[in-house]
Parts: sequence; structure tokens; C-alpha cells
Amino acid sequence: MPVVRDLRVLLHLRDFRRLLAVRLLSQAADGVYQVALAAYVVFSPEKQTSPAAIASAMAVLLLPYSLLGPFAGVLLDRWSRRQVLLYGNLLRAALATGTALLVVGRVPDWLFYASALSVTAANRFVLAGLSAALPRVVDSPERLVMANSLSPTAGTLAATAGGGVAFAVSLAGSGGAAADAWVVLLGAALYLCAGLCALRMPAGLLGPDAAVTRTRLRTALALTLHGLADGLRHLAERRLAAGALAAMTLMRFCYGALTVTVLTLCRYAWSDNESDGLALLGYAVAVSGAGFFAAALLTPWAVSRLGRLGWMTACAAAAAVLEPALGLPFTPAPMLVAAFILGIVTQGAKITTDTVVQSSVDDAFRGRVFSLYDVLFNVAFVGAAATASLMLPPDGRSSVLIVAVGVIYAAIAAAMAGFRRR
Repeated sequence: MPVVRDLRVLLHLRDFRRLLAVRLLSQAADGVYQVALAAYVVFSPEKQTSPAAIASAMAVLLLPYSLLGPFAGVLLDRWSRRQVLLYGNLLRAALATGTALLVVGRVPDWLFYASALSVTAANRFVLAGLSAALPRVVDSPERLVMANSLSPTAGTLAATAGGGVAFAVSLAGSGGAAADAWVVLLGAALYLCAGLCALRMPAGLLGPDAAVTRTRLRTALALTLHGLADGLRHLAERRLAAGALAAMTLMRFCYGALTVTVLTLCRYAWSDNESDGLALLGYAVAVSGAGFFAAALLTPWAVSRLGRLGWMTACAAAAAVLEPALGLPFTPAPMLVAAFILGIVTQGAKITTDTVVQSSVDDAFRGRVFSLYDVLFNVAFVGAAATASLMLPPDGRSSVLIVAVGVIYAAIAAAMAGFRRR
């Protein structure tokens, strides 16, 4: 099979394997850390969490993606990306350890969120660096689609696996703040391993090409804003990349709204206690991860037959039809099937968008554009969480929200089909 052959070729590339190892460890730690936060914030017995509170927590944890994204991009085009992967993961290990101490100490919520905010702020540099560095470890442009299928999807699967381990530890433990703290420490250990793994690559391997001398903070901030404007202008000249980013942003909005819906359903509608709700959420994460894996296998084949825009159109159209059909009963079994399908749809579209951006954008601007990509990606998620919090009742059952998401998917499919014809 061509997919198996390409996978074998990529995995024989030493530097690709090393970058992939950093991604797997780093995103596995992300999965552990995120589940630990969900267990503490949403499923703690002493917390009566509403959809608005869930949305607020997501906004706080994703805020660095919005505020730091453009600045991270300019710095990634100036700093050694290998060093970003090294020090970013080491910093997250230290900050996550601090979060574990705060969980045990039962400090005020604002202090806990400030600590979690610091971890996700460092995460912004690491994930953008991994995406920007990927073309530097692939031997030919023809294999970039496969590299984008394998690497980010493998990272997502690693995050899912890390989340599964965290779910198992949380459910097997005695519960309470101590169990949540141990899960956070597990994430810190994985962040440490990811940082040490980055040392296996030469410092200059991942770029950027041009060496830039250090400047004062004021000058660096001015250059950052100037670089952001340059990145926007460069993206405006690449209509294909801009169209794919717009479609992916709207699909991320839909995914965010459905995520808050499932969280609320697991917490209040489908279970009588916190442990059962957490277990149901674990099942939803697992089947969604299976959808991500299926997307990694399907996307290269689908792109070769439908084209990049054709595959994105098919993903959006499938979601427009199946998401309302499976979601409106508001029962666990159909919703889990919907989670699997949305995993395929969302990850398939993201793989394609990553490839379009990487192949359409010059290397000198790639860090800035990917940081802008991350800003759109996460602002859409936060906006969706806020919208869902206004529309969802306390038990999470909102037919209006489900239908609205289906309409957005249909609009994306129609727009991408028209863009493809033009």
C-alpha cells in the first residue's frame, strides 16, 4: 500500500523520528495535564460547574494562544526552534509541578488558573515550533502530505493516550485533590522527557535559516508587530492558504461548541455521580481519538482522489448531515458515534490545512503564519465555548445549538465547493 510505503520511508528519516518523538512526549503530557484540569475543575464533587463556568475555564486556559500567538511566530522565525522545544518543555515541567502543589494546597481559584495559564502560554511556543520545523526534517515536498498526516495526528493520538492514562489514574485513585495532583505530576514528568529528547537534534537543524542578532525588548516588540503585519500581508497573497484557514477556523468553532455540550452532558445529563461522568467523558475522548487515527489513514488517499479542497468539502458536508442526525437524540451511544465522525472530519481538515499552509507559505514567514493559524484556531474554540455557554441549559440538551452547528458545517461545505470551482 502507498500509505504503508510512505510511512516506512518517513520513519527511516532519523531527524523526522526525533522530531516526532518530541511531539509524542510533549502532546502526551498535554493530554495528561488537560484531563487533570478537567477532573479538578469540572468533576470535583465540591464544584457545581455550569456551562458558563466550563466556558470561562476554557477561555482562561486558551488565552495565551490568542495573546501570544503572533509574538511566538516572530520569535520562532528568530530563535533556534530546537532550543524552543528544549526550554519550552523544561519550563512546562517546572510550571506543571507548581500547579500540582496548588491543587493540594486548595488555593483560591484565581491562583490555580494563573498557574495553568502559564503552562499553556509556554505550550504556544512548543506547538508552533513543531509545525514550523516539520518541513525541515522531510526529504521531499511530495511526502509533506504524509508527514502532516503522521506527525500532528500521531501527536493528537499521543494526547488522547495521555488523557486515557490520566482518566485511568483518576478513576483508580481514591479521588480528591491528592489524586488530581498526582496526575498533574505525571504530566510534568512527560514534559521533562520531551525537553530532554529535543537534545538529540542539532541546534541548527530545525531553522530558521537566517540568524538574527539579539535586540532590546522595546526593539523586539516593535519588530514583532512589524513581523505580524508582514505575515498577514504574505498570507493575503496566498489565497489558497487563506481560504483553507478560514474553513478550518469555522470547523474549529463547531468542534468547540460540541465539546462544551458533551462536557455538560457527561457532568449532568448522563450520570448520577462525578466518577460515572468522568468515565463517559473518557469514552468520548477515546472514540474521538480513534477518529483522529482514521483521518491519518484516510486523508492521503482522499486527497489523492478528491484534491485538498475536495477532501475538506467532503469533511464539512459529512458533518453537516451526520452531526444533527446523531446529536439530536442526546443519548450517549449516538453521541459517541458522532464523536468518532467529528474526529475524522476535524483532523482530516486540519491535516489538509496544515499541508496547504506549509506548501503555500515561504519558510521565512512560516513561523508567523502558523502562529496566526493557532490564534484563529483557538480564538474560534474560545468563542464557541462562550456561545455554547449562552445557549446551553444546565443539563446540556440544546437542539438549537446542534442544528446551528449543522448549518455552519453546511455553509463551509458550500463555500469550499465554490472556492474549488473558481
